[in-house]
Amino acid sequence: MTDTREFASQAARQGPFFIVFNAGAGHRDAEAEKQAIGRVLQAGGRDFEFLAFDETEPIDVLARRAVALAKARQGVVVAAGGDGTINAVANAVLGSGCPFGVLPQGTFNYFGRDNAISQDSGKAARVLLSGLISPVQAGKVNGRLFLVNASVGLYPQILEDREAWKQQLGRSRFVAFLAGMATLLQSRRQLQLRIESAGQAASLRTPTLFIGNNRLQLTRAGIDAQHAEAVAQGQLAAVAVRPIGTLALFGLLLRGLLGRLGDADNIRSFSFRRLTVTPRGMKRIKVATDGEIVWMQTPLVFEVAPEPLLLLVPTPADQVKVE
Repeated sequence: MTDTREFASQAARQGPFFIVFNAGAGHRDAEAEKQAIGRVLQAGGRDFEFLAFDETEPIDVLARRAVALAKARQGVVVAAGGDGTINAVANAVLGSGCPFGVLPQGTFNYFGRDNAISQDSGKAARVLLSGLISPVQAGKVNGRLFLVNASVGLYPQILEDREAWKQQLGRSRFVAFLAGMATLLQSRRQLQLRIESAGQAASLRTPTLFIGNNRLQLTRAGIDAQHAEAVAQGQLAAVAVRPIGTLALFGLLLRGLLGRLGDADNIRSFSFRRLTVTPRGMKRIKVATDGEIVWMQTPLVFEVAPEPLLLLVPTPADQVKVE
């Protein structure tokens, strides 16, 4: 690990930047953002290359190309986009030994904000030039990486419906809220889960199981502070909703918006390093990872990734206050 850190530190100080850029993230003018980033990197005397995602090839293919270039030229892989883009690029970077940088461009940007990285592209680009290498925890579910959260049940359905609403009404937090309410009105399904962790097993009936790996998101929702701290100490946090009716689900949504989810009677939460989840009667299930939805074979194994991401984070003087 020491040799890997030294390689990453040298690449971060001197190497070129290979920037996987998602022009569709957030509300910003993509060309203006690229120019702002480019001006900062040029002024810093560093080479860089944009690998723009335009849906002609999958973003994971683009991310693997960026990693191959970074390894060949001792450079840095950078993700410019929302949490989904950052997830896809991080999935390719993890275990490669390459340093990883982010230029947050999305709506929520939990990963960048949790690591004190500015949502202003120019300021975030300056972090690439002067930032420090910090090992950052990643989660995995059946081998697929997540940085912010992973979930099954109602939450993936909310995300899927939210994306459909955004296609029609645009990307905003208000649209996301309306889509969530609409999904709750239609949802009736309960999952029957067998969960196993640290040699203990239990049955769980719930409309949704949420696994958190982001202290900011957990804190904002009002989940018990000990679980946010557990994430900081190398664990993941699980949150399950007890079987309740639609009206009570609306109440939980409101509590989450107000940052008071943790004191709800209908919530069960716990921390772990490895959790096996087996849904009864289901060989496959939809899983959301950082907002992206995929089908996975059961059982599901949620765990802390054995190696961290080598993330470029701001120096104390350049850290931004979380808003």
